[in-house]
Amino acid sequence: MRPRMRQAETVEGLVEQLIDVGDTVVRRGFALASGGNLSARLPGSEEFVVTGKGTWLDRLEPGDFTVMNLDGKIVGGNPDPSSEWKLHQRTYRVREDANAIVHMHPQHAVLVDALGHEIRLLTLDHAVYVRSVGRTDFHPNGSDELADSAAEQAREHNCVLLAHHGCSALGEDVGMALRRAMNLEEAATATYRALLLGDRTTGFPMSPDEAIQHA
Repeated sequence: MRPRMRQAETVEGLVEQLIDVGDTVVRRGFALASGGNLSARLPGSEEFVVTGKGTWLDRLEPGDFTVMNLDGKIVGGNPDPSSEWKLHQRTYRVREDANAIVHMHPQHAVLVDALGHEIRLLTLDHAVYVRSVGRTDFHPNGSDELADSAAEQAREHNCVLLAHHGCSALGEDVGMALRRAMNLEEAATATYRALLLGDRTTGFPMSPDEAIQHA
């Protein structure tokens, strides 16, 4: 039985949810093999779990996860965390309300941005869940520059596009982080299709704040 995507009450529950997310991300074509990483923490915790280095997202097991603290120290689990652990750690440090981060490599979001176009929010769900999209320039995987610039964007945005790389989506729980990541890629896909039709202006007809009132 798949775990329900509400706030987990234990670290084991978080890991179970992230295993399910990893399978979903690969199955939906948002990442290939080990291309991406996932993390989560219990509300108020100074520690988080993150996928290990080189782990395939659709084949995750509990032993694949590393437990780290907000100082960037390994405190348990897999001794080899993802090379992108700083991306998660530094975002958690600036967003006390974030308890999960889904980092994946969605094709349309990366392509639309690489071609110099803004990802447009076109549906009510896009406006409510994505709200706005932050962006970083290209920086090498695992670098301080990438982690710091993504964290800076995460101060104001729940979805951050990493140029020529992927995206990170934040949530108060694992389910919301995944929902935002998927809505970002759906918005990018819709934007791509609109561009193919020659449309460069259409967007959702109200602000995100107004959209929430109608959701």
